[in-house]
Amino acid sequence: MPLLHLAPNRLVSGEAISSTTALGAALWPLLILVALGPCLALTGRGRIAGFLALVTCAGAFALLLAALGSGAHDLLAGQPAAARARLAAGAWLTGFGLCFGMLQGARAIRIPAPGWLVAACIALVVVSLGASGLLDALSLTVELRGRRDGLIQAILDYLALTGGALVLASLVVAALGSWRRGRAVVDLLVSGLQVVPAVALLGGLVAAASALLAMLPALRGLGLSALGSGPALIGIAAYLLLPLWRGLQSALRAPDPAMLDAARAIGLTPRQIFVDLRLPLGAPILIGGLRVAAVQALGLATLAPLVGAGGLGRLVFDGMAQFAPDLIVLGAVPVVGLSLATESGLSTVEAALRRRWSS
Repeated sequence: MPLLHLAPNRLVSGEAISSTTALGAALWPLLILVALGPCLALTGRGRIAGFLALVTCAGAFALLLAALGSGAHDLLAGQPAAARARLAAGAWLTGFGLCFGMLQGARAIRIPAPGWLVAACIALVVVSLGASGLLDALSLTVELRGRRDGLIQAILDYLALTGGALVLASLVVAALGSWRRGRAVVDLLVSGLQVVPAVALLGGLVAAASALLAMLPALRGLGLSALGSGPALIGIAAYLLLPLWRGLQSALRAPDPAMLDAARAIGLTPRQIFVDLRLPLGAPILIGGLRVAAVQALGLATLAPLVGAGGLGRLVFDGMAQFAPDLIVLGAVPVVGLSLATESGLSTVEAALRRRWSS
């Protein structure tokens, strides 16, 4: 399986480069490390084996990237300026395998948050090699250099859109939660929204906003538009209502009715019942609902460019329109990283709350 592709420009897949040519003198040391690291991670027992697996896989990951960067530099020597050396499927699969080996090794050491340790190792390797210039010849680095400022702004827009949708959905759910008689109606509404395809919902919001602005042109003076962040924000928030609503209802039902009756019987006020009973039992459930909603929002926010909004999705769609795989990866990798970090962080908070209130 090839590790690199050499293409005359960024729009074509190019010629597959063999592992021997791509890695050069690093081939055999890398093969030894790639065989040894995952083997220790999968078959080793104890913390020493886990530590050796972590170090071996991290070293193999660093050597792989350095060798591919050096190989790409050699391949591009004498080529036109538009030529690109792109990571092939073999490089991605080997890298993912080594990351999995690092994770297994970190788990065997039994340290807290092994995923964060692996992420730190990967970031350290990539940043160190990137700062040294060893990765400059890779097509992905070329795309990053050309769009660095745009990428930072895209990440900020993406986070603002995701956070805004979460806040909006939370406010709506909090308001609906006070409507006790209408819970069945709310359940039907938020569940029904989930079956509507995201593209159809966004398109419907654009059409509805256009009709509203046609009826009330004065709204344009307030900065409202049928395209942009407004429809995207509302559309994403609509899909977040279900996990947040279910989390709220489950949190409210967490205390057993007998416990609530007993609390009232001994004279606890509603505030004391909330602080001492409902909050300890319901807070982990609320965080669980927020975790699901946050990860869902990060995924849905990539569709925002369909209605004229910004964010990382714009890089992904630009790459698809230009048949540029590295541009797609440049937009997709931060999305995956932010989703994993959000999932891991909120899961840690949820687990800590459960331990705190159950002790």
